[in-house]
Parts: sequence; structure tokens; C-alpha cells
Amino acid sequence: MKKTNAKQMILGVLGSFVCGGSIMGCYPLVPAYFAALYLEHVSGLLLLGFMYIGMLFFMPLTAAVKYGVVLLVIAGAIRLVEWAQEGCPAFLAGILAAVSTLILSFCGSLLEWKNQPDTAAVFLETLFIFGAVVLLNRIFHGLMEYRPPESIPEKTKERGNEERLMNYAESFQGLSHIFYTMSQKKNRYTAEELGQIQNELTGKMCTSCESCAICWERDATPLYGILSEIISSIWHAGVPGEEQEKELSHYCPKSRDMVEEAVHVFERVNLNRAWYNRLLENRQVIAEQLDAMAYIMKDCAREEKVLDREERGALAEIRYRAKEHGIVIEDMHLIETVEGKLKLESSLRSRMGGCISMKTFAAAVSRALDKKMRLPADTKTFISKEAAEFVLYEDTLYRNVQGIARLKKDGAKISGDNFSFLELERGDLVLGLSDGMGSGSSACKESEMVLDLLERFLEAGFSVETAIRMMNSAMVMRGDNDLYSTVDLCKVNLYTGMADFYKIGAAATFIKRADEVECITSSSLPVGVETQFEIEKEQRKLENGDFVVMVTDGVLEYLHVPKPEETMQEIIEGIQTNNPGILAKRIMERVMLFTGGKAADDMTVLTTCIWEK
Repeated sequence: MKKTNAKQMILGVLGSFVCGGSIMGCYPLVPAYFAALYLEHVSGLLLLGFMYIGMLFFMPLTAAVKYGVVLLVIAGAIRLVEWAQEGCPAFLAGILAAVSTLILSFCGSLLEWKNQPDTAAVFLETLFIFGAVVLLNRIFHGLMEYRPPESIPEKTKERGNEERLMNYAESFQGLSHIFYTMSQKKNRYTAEELGQIQNELTGKMCTSCESCAICWERDATPLYGILSEIISSIWHAGVPGEEQEKELSHYCPKSRDMVEEAVHVFERVNLNRAWYNRLLENRQVIAEQLDAMAYIMKDCAREEKVLDREERGALAEIRYRAKEHGIVIEDMHLIETVEGKLKLESSLRSRMGGCISMKTFAAAVSRALDKKMRLPADTKTFISKEAAEFVLYEDTLYRNVQGIARLKKDGAKISGDNFSFLELERGDLVLGLSDGMGSGSSACKESEMVLDLLERFLEAGFSVETAIRMMNSAMVMRGDNDLYSTVDLCKVNLYTGMADFYKIGAAATFIKRADEVECITSSSLPVGVETQFEIEKEQRKLENGDFVVMVTDGVLEYLHVPKPEETMQEIIEGIQTNNPGILAKRIMERVMLFTGGKAADDMTVLTTCIWEK
């Protein structure tokens, strides 16, 4: 839509007075002023009207006719270029204005119009027009887009919202602590509980017995001691001791029934305790999830810094470069993330209604900010006539390539191993490898579910530690079939090259550098076994050309050597390649030489390499 505001009116009136500027019989400011202002998509009719009025007042008739035609030619040429390639750069508009004026000047000479400038003046006018269009267009763009700092709305979170989120997070953490304190498992019986069991036993068996008075009214009856020993024996061994049974038979006519009932009472008490501990596990799961919610709230409360006011010049440069490519920026914000990287949020549409590659806008932003910017993996490819939201991120230092080699167990229809490559918007690469217990479809579904949960949590913004704990909580609650999976994660920060390794029951991971291979091992249990567990984490700095090799336990266990990790290190050292896919395949080929060509278990080799961009 054409701009019709006070700025256009002022610039239009100024254009009338520009028509009075004469140099050596030429009026170079007229086409330069018009072309530079017309590029800003002001009202063409309004601008032409003001400039024609100025030409009638200040120019000779022949010059007014000449420059009047020049302005029409310039307007048509700029529109044609914009129609052909969605935008018209200032230098191209300068060339069009200069050439149009040059051609009309020579046409006037051929027609022998009066008061025509000489040839030298015509060529000097042409050069002046070209430079003036480029310079004036910059000035006009700045004037049209200028807003005082006070009028720029701040796109920041209100302080009250931050405090509220922090209060909510503290409340959730307090509630989580309460659930943790309520979730202490009871693995031992107290003396009071054993006394209650004994009273329940004697109350049920002895009150209905005719010999009750004889047994319990004897002086110094040993029944209390004998029953205590029987209960202790059942507690520790699961069955009463033979000596205690014989001794009880001397004092109790229903000793066999008494022992059987004692066993039944303990079975019932153990069952109740098992259900109680299961309830406590569920409380621990809830506590883990409350902790995760508290983490997310604290993360949301961390403010990103909006740089709209500080970087007005950079934003104006982005708008100028976007305009040259026919891109209309309806809204735009430059943000510094919590990690200190730049992020650009913008609402874009094409001016002429065609499709413009998003890479064009990304390149323009990179030049304006003097920083390489990247597009998210799932962003739209083209900018269309309908306004849409786009996000650009500061580009990472490293790029990565992955490779995979897999074999399923001999006789199995499907592998129980699953893998994942996930590149997050914040510049982290997450490599995941999961080995489901056993093989076949059940193991495959289990390991696939583990990785799917992790991917969902990480994409939602959770940290790796929180995502692992929440995934483990879900698997504990689901683990009714005693199916477990290992988890092997590697998170690489593509800005710094720092790699974090997380292992939960997983096999060793190897880092291949130019002259060495490092091994990272773990001794933790698979996910879903315990509600609370320690996450083992190792951190390493990756350099240009380093490889990360992750394998499942089927690869190492069937090397049939005393120290499989050392053997795997030797295998990796002996392979010379810079292709991750070839490295994975050659590792699998060498492993199969050790197994005699047989796959006794599912085998997966996952490799990745990072290079500086």
C-alpha cells in the first residue's frame, strides 16, 4: 500500500524547489531526486505532480519537456525491474536514471532543441545522477524509517511477570521437596511393626483356642520368645526355623496352624509394603516432574535482551537491504539470547506478491549485521505476499556430518536399537543411541519410545538432565513388563565445540582425534529401573575434524577379547578416513571379522564429525 503521510508531502514540496537547481544548463537533481524517492514507494502521482509544478515554474519549456519525459521513463523502468525481480537496488535505479537522461539529452541535440547543454556537461550530468541516486536513496530511506528512540516499543518481559514466574517455580520446588520427604521407602521392619504382627497373630489364633488360658497363664511361659524368634526367622529367611517349630509344638497344640498363619500374615504384610513402596515411587515421579516444571519456569523468567533501541542503525540497514530485494518488513526485533547470541524475529512479505527466497533475506541480514546468520531447519523456504513470521539465528562455528552402520540379530526381523540426530535451534547437536532389552519388535518399540520422549523434551526447551529425568519417570511408571533400554547421549555445542556425554547403562563412546582415540565408559543402570539415579556426565572439547563414535553393547560384547574397549580403540585408530559414513561401515566390517560374520545381538555404530565452517 502506498505511503501518504506528512513526510511524503514535505518531500514532494521539496521536490518542486529542487527543479530550480541548474548546473551548466543541466538539472541533474531532478531525475536523481525523483528516482531516489520513487524507490521508497511513495505515491508516484503525488511526486510527479509536485515535480511537474516545479519544472513549469523554474525551467525553460524545452528542459521541462525533456525532464518530464525522463521522469516517466525512470518510473516505468523501475517498475519493470521490480516486476521482474521483486526489487530494484539503488545502484540499478541510478544507472536507469542516468542512462534515461543521457538518451533524452542526445535526442534533444539531434532535434536541435534550443538551449541544449554541451556534450561534456551531459556526461558529467550522467555521472552526477548515478551517484546522487545512491546517496539520496540512503538519506530518504533513513528519513522515511526514522523513529525517535522514545517511540520504539520495548519488547521485553515485564518485571512483575518475572517475579511471578520465580515465585511459581519456588512453590513447585517446595511441593516437590514435600513429595520427596513423603517418599522414603521402608525396607526394614521396626520393632513396633514386628510387635503388631505378633499381636495380630496371637489375637487371631489364640482367642478361638480352648487351650488359650492354659498356654498363656503358665508361669514364665516362653511363647512370647518363641513366636518372636519364628517371626524373625520368617522375616530374614522367608520360612520359620525347624528348631523354633519343634519348640513351639511343646507349648501350643495348634503350632502348625500358628506357623502357617504367621507365614500368611507376613505375605500379606509384604504385599502391602510392596504396594506402599510403589505408591512412594509414584510420588517420586511426581516430584521429578514438579522439579522439571520449576526449571522451565525459571528458564522462562530469564530475560532475553531486546536490542531494538541500541541497534537502530543495524535494523535500518536491514530494512534498506530488504527493500532492495522487494521484501517488506512489517515488524522486526533484534534480540540477544541468554547464551549471548543474536536472534532476529521478523514478519515479512513480498512487495510485488511474488515468491522471494528466504536465503536472500538471510544474506541481506548477514551483511547488515556483519555476522553470518542461519535459518532454522523447519523454516519456510520462500517469502510470499502473505505476511509470515520468520526467525534467524547467529550462525554456529562448526558444522556436522553423521554416519550410521547397523546389523540386526541373526534371525530377527527388526533391530532393537534406535538412533537419533537432533539439531536444536539454540545451536546444540544432540546424538542419541538407545538399545532396547532383548531384540525384535518389543525392544525396538521400547528404545524408540525412549528417544522420542527425549526429543520431545529437548525440543520443548528442557535441559538434557531434566529431559533424562522426566523420560526416566515416564518409563518407571510404564515399566510393568520389565523392559528397559540404555540411553547414550552426546550434546555438542556447535558454537564452542564443547561436548557433554550422558550415559545410562550404555556402552563406551570413543573420540577419534588426529593422533589418538579416547574412550569414555559408564557403569550406570538402564532407564526405568530406578526412580532416582545419578546421571553420569563427561565433558570434552572437540576440535576441527574430531570424530565421535557411539556403539551399542552388541558391538563390544561379541569381540570375544578380554578388553573389548581397547580393541575397539585399535580398530578406530587403524581406519583412516574423513567420512563418518565410511568410518561407521569399516568399524562394522572389522567387528564382523571378530564374530566370524555372525550377529549374535543387534549392532549399531553411530559416528559424527565436526568441522569449522
